[in-house]
Amino acid sequence: MGIDQYDGAMPSSQQRHPESNIDGIDPVLILCGPLINYQHMDYSGNGVRWNGSVLIVTKPTQSTPRLEYGPAQSRGESMSTDGLKLYQDPDKAFWRFSLEVPLTDMQAEWSYAIQNIRFLSDVHGKDGRRSFFVPGADESMRIMFHSCNGFSVGTDEDFWSGPALWNDVLRTHEKRPFHVMIGGGDQIYNDGVRVNGPLKPWTAIGNPHKRRTFPFDNKMRAECDEYYFQNYVRWYSTEPFASGNAAIPQVNIWDDHDIIDGFGSYTDHFMKCAVFRGIGGVSFKYYCLFQHHTAPPVSTFTTDAPQTMSANGKGTTDADPRQTENTYVYKRTADDPSWIVGKTPGPYVEERSRSLYMRLGKRIAFCGIDARTERTRHVINYPETYDLIFERLEREIKAANGAIKHLILLLGVPIAYPRLAWLENVLSSPLIAPLRLLNKRFGVAGGLFNQFDGNVDLLDDLDDHYTARQHKPERRELILRLQKLAQQHAVRVTILGGDVHLAACGRFYSNGAHDTPAENDPRYMANIISSAITNKPPPKPVANLLARRNKIHHLRDGNTDETLLDMFNEQPGGVMKGAANNKCTMPSRNYACITEIPDNAPEVPNGISGTNNEIPIDHTGKEGKNRPKTRKDKGHHPLHDGEVNAGTKHAAADGVSNQGNFKGGLNVSIRVEIDNTSRNGETQGYGLCSK
Repeated sequence: MGIDQYDGAMPSSQQRHPESNIDGIDPVLILCGPLINYQHMDYSGNGVRWNGSVLIVTKPTQSTPRLEYGPAQSRGESMSTDGLKLYQDPDKAFWRFSLEVPLTDMQAEWSYAIQNIRFLSDVHGKDGRRSFFVPGADESMRIMFHSCNGFSVGTDEDFWSGPALWNDVLRTHEKRPFHVMIGGGDQIYNDGVRVNGPLKPWTAIGNPHKRRTFPFDNKMRAECDEYYFQNYVRWYSTEPFASGNAAIPQVNIWDDHDIIDGFGSYTDHFMKCAVFRGIGGVSFKYYCLFQHHTAPPVSTFTTDAPQTMSANGKGTTDADPRQTENTYVYKRTADDPSWIVGKTPGPYVEERSRSLYMRLGKRIAFCGIDARTERTRHVINYPETYDLIFERLEREIKAANGAIKHLILLLGVPIAYPRLAWLENVLSSPLIAPLRLLNKRFGVAGGLFNQFDGNVDLLDDLDDHYTARQHKPERRELILRLQKLAQQHAVRVTILGGDVHLAACGRFYSNGAHDTPAENDPRYMANIISSAITNKPPPKPVANLLARRNKIHHLRDGNTDETLLDMFNEQPGGVMKGAANNKCTMPSRNYACITEIPDNAPEVPNGISGTNNEIPIDHTGKEGKNRPKTRKDKGHHPLHDGEVNAGTKHAAADGVSNQGNFKGGLNVSIRVEIDNTSRNGETQGYGLCSK
């Protein structure tokens, strides 16, 4: 990979110092980390090689830290790598250590330690040594999926026991290790920047015009920069989340709370205001560093540096001398091989989108769509971005010569989910106007309206959904392209989604006009919805309302239906989370485990292997409005053997099982919190298998 460097005002710190580990040299002081990421798998040479990275944040240093790593059971075969400085200013430095691990026939544990360091927090292992696991060369990865890992403004964090579910993640990891941890967005909540941070005075401005035209100068940028950095350090150093970051390699996409609540989904004229564009740039900087271990842009947007106010020909901003003073930024000329980089910058962030592609072991491909950088109230991603993504998927699947059997697609929000169009209509109707006026003048119904553009606060969340009225054409096109990909390459698509703070499983499938068993149906796609691992769930009535809205929906292709699966057969630990008749939405904190069923896995008892109740099918072949209607209860029943007995009695429910009747299928467990007042984070598992 070719590299270039931006020459800041700290030339001496750009040099590597191999003698930094010699006795007598001052130790490197760690502010945050280590954080481990998975990057990509290399199948091009002899053998298979896993590639990842470890990140630490330190006080500025003239020394170059070094990391040594090797098989955990064989300390004598260790390797070492010097840290690559990604960024340094007078207060901190970011160092990335690149790891390359050869895979063997069996799963392997590797350990790593950074030499000559001293932690400035209590978050570290014995002697600073950590370990992680990689799969065997012919195995697929075991996956942990989470989203919404933080608290909304005003939440009683102590009442919700902080990030307690990470204790259960670590317990499950001990039983059967995870090889990768997928973050579906909102890995951190930065919303406090407007409540107790530098945006508080701006948020308090009552006049909407003054708020829109308020400048985002270099002083405000520096204050926001400090806020975002300190918030990342605080959260990523909080146990038990910090231990998970150091032991399970991460793959992340971002969503609005990684920036600020609702970013991209407010009205266009307000989203284009200087303050939103400014915090878009600052948050992108630390998203690159903390979540992707890659260097940030040289400068970010301010209103008093014209060269930063629009993207240049390379899709980023030009340098602002004030931002580069006493600052070093590593700059490379080649993109990370896992990235799918958009062609044009987003409308409110002066950067190009960065979606992801990588192999999760032998038979699973992964794609994460960056659905925030290009987002507006009417667009989730540009058409040309979808073209780039599907061109990459086609190329990678063909190059794998049939080895890839599953595509896991990560979206920030669910795509198979109950409709709330009626609520959108009410909240955007003229009936709300008098209440909005009373709110503006007298503060009436203050909790209903947001502090940014004065609209109903819930509207930005509804506008985020693929099922929102304005996103439906884009949603339909994405579903059809996925179905075509699945059919052409015999690949099963499984979709991950978060954001909604409850657990569920939606499914797309061929309607009754097609005599197609689900296990052979290219239209069958499960949408595993896991959210939130830390934030509080919605009230019970909201979850119950969604369950009542769980109708059989018909995609306007005339071929595809969708609905949520009834999988919550009992309440977690006997604690009532929703109505007794609500089997499809679970308002309790949760995360998901995904484990491939190998070809040599033993059969499971009859609890999973029963046959479905056959449903009469009309073979007229008609489509559109004239297509035959399926029996209205079909989608609420199991569609294939892997969904039979979905719930607590399913073999996959324990979160570690790799047994099942679908050889090569994926066991999915949604681990649901039982008691939010327990800091141990005990969970109940609900399982199903996605063939």
